[in-house]
Amino acid sequence: MRLIYIHGFGSCGKGNKYNILKNLYIPILAPDLPPSPKDAINTLDAVIKPDDIVIGSSLGGYYAIYLAERYFLKAILINPSLKPYKTLKQYTGLQFRFCDKKPFYWQKEYLKELKNFKTKPKRAKYLVLLQSKDEILNYKKTLKKFKNKPNAKVIVEYGGNHRFENLYDYLSLINNFIK
Repeated sequence: MRLIYIHGFGSCGKGNKYNILKNLYIPILAPDLPPSPKDAINTLDAVIKPDDIVIGSSLGGYYAIYLAERYFLKAILINPSLKPYKTLKQYTGLQFRFCDKKPFYWQKEYLKELKNFKTKPKRAKYLVLLQSKDEILNYKKTLKKFKNKPNAKVIVEYGGNHRFENLYDYLSLINNFIK
């Protein structure tokens, strides 16, 4: 068993969350994903094994839902994006990764690609971590989508932000979910 960490838009695999998740002492793979959603999913498809657990943040949460349902994996979602084909529309054009300022182009066609991976969370088991002061995404929409699902445990921390402050405090909860 290992964790596959799926970073968010404009991030890197081995960023802050990866460094925190390493404290679980479970093998963790955290690839830097290409901007194209199709290429990102192909990259993840190439490394996923049947006993992996996906953990995704923001856009990575969207990918994690798709992969969890496709491969029937457990998934941990951190302030996940549910409709990135809408929320990322404003970022079309030249962008710079937050982790290393490396430039990339977010193309209009990527929004269409994202729609191909829209998936309802039905079969997989989910742990959903939300912070109410997420300045990018409305946590209430995610709460509504997952709160009455028997296959999902949802935790809302009041305060925080989109980066999900104090992830370290949730490691024991994540560890219990993984087992």
